[in-house]
Amino acid sequence: MKHIIILSVLLTLSCQSKVIEVLTPQDFEAQITNKEVQLIDVRTPDEFNSGHIKNAKNIDFFSTQFSDQFNKLNKDQPIYLYCRSGSRSRQASNKLEAMGFIKIYDLKGGILNYNLKKDN
Repeated sequence: MKHIIILSVLLTLSCQSKVIEVLTPQDFEAQITNKEVQLIDVRTPDEFNSGHIKNAKNIDFFSTQFSDQFNKLNKDQPIYLYCRSGSRSRQASNKLEAMGFIKIYDLKGGILNYNLKKDN
């Protein structure tokens, strides 16, 4: 049983991506503030128009143009992603890693968590 637990932990650690890093709202904000970064909101246009992080570009995760729009971005520069709660940006991160992006930062808990940080 002990060997199974150790093997399970090792498999989990080896499966973690070195390309994708999930950032706390505080770390995410610190990395995007006063810098030119590729900041992408993967929510729908309606969600984006209801409020978004300053300087973010909207690329809808559900759009048929998702891959085409991301292919226009620089894959050799870090990209910062967020969505509403973290689920779509996690899925988008996996897609972007498969597309060849070298470094992807995903906002933990999405814009909901990011906005909570500002209230505290």
